[in-house]
Amino acid sequence: MDDVRFESAGERCAAWHLTGEGDAFARDGRRPCVVMAHGFGGTRDSGLLPFAQAFAAAGLDAFVFDYRNFGDSTGEPRQLVDWRRHREDYRAAIAHARRLDGVDSDRIVLWGTSYSGGHVVAVAADDARIAAVIAQTPATDGLAALLALAQYAGPVPPLRMTAIGVRDLVGGLLGREPVRLPLIGPPGTLAAMASPDAEPGFLAVAGPTYENAFCARALLDLVRNRPVTRAAALPCPTLFQIADRDAICPPAAVEKAAWEATGRAEVRRYPIGHFDIYVGEGRERSIADQLHFLRRHLAVRERVAA
Repeated sequence: MDDVRFESAGERCAAWHLTGEGDAFARDGRRPCVVMAHGFGGTRDSGLLPFAQAFAAAGLDAFVFDYRNFGDSTGEPRQLVDWRRHREDYRAAIAHARRLDGVDSDRIVLWGTSYSGGHVVAVAADDARIAAVIAQTPATDGLAALLALAQYAGPVPPLRMTAIGVRDLVGGLLGREPVRLPLIGPPGTLAAMASPDAEPGFLAVAGPTYENAFCARALLDLVRNRPVTRAAALPCPTLFQIADRDAICPPAAVEKAAWEATGRAEVRRYPIGHFDIYVGEGRERSIADQLHFLRRHLAVRERVAA
């Protein structure tokens, strides 16, 4: 596994490059590459490596990166969640991955989970060269996610967090230190994710660079993040993975995105919660389905002699 740095909008994003083993996916000595990043405030060392290692063991390269302002990447203010910047970082990561030794530039796979599961839909819709997309328990509709938050937390916490978001936004315009809120917390707390499974679920995979904080202004722009509106433009096979008990990314919103991508979408469902897919049996089932999907669409098959 190689440590890599690439540039995105003048900042240096940190990444890991894992080289695929064997030749199951090799074509003319080049392999597909899976470009991966985390969700809302996550870092590459928080549960993504097992997925990347599984891809590499199967014969695909994996390129796992941190967004600007997070983890080992540069950028200020720290912990700024901005879906537009995240997508810019994905595009920069794709451009870098296409230049890596041994990578087939026309077989780039986009992999996203939770918040980034929506990013990969939107990014792929603008890049006809993307070969496949994996959207694991994706956030496909910011409005639906906000309504889900209000459903399990009640209306008061979202309203209070919105007010704090306004204060952070105004403070940022005035050059003040950001006002940050927790990414995860127990039910009833002012956190972006405060479902009963959020805190224990994410802490089970949180890595050393993860910080439980985000700039509150991100909440003000949440409803504008609607990858579902780009799903019909997906140019390639796309695997949508739905957690039926997901309190963070509503299953109905993912179903709608898959429906919009009819003809390119494949759907797999799991009787689990949002965070269960990062550990144990949930992770193993998810990885197995992802590899099955990639083998069907990208593996190199030997020609049968006539």
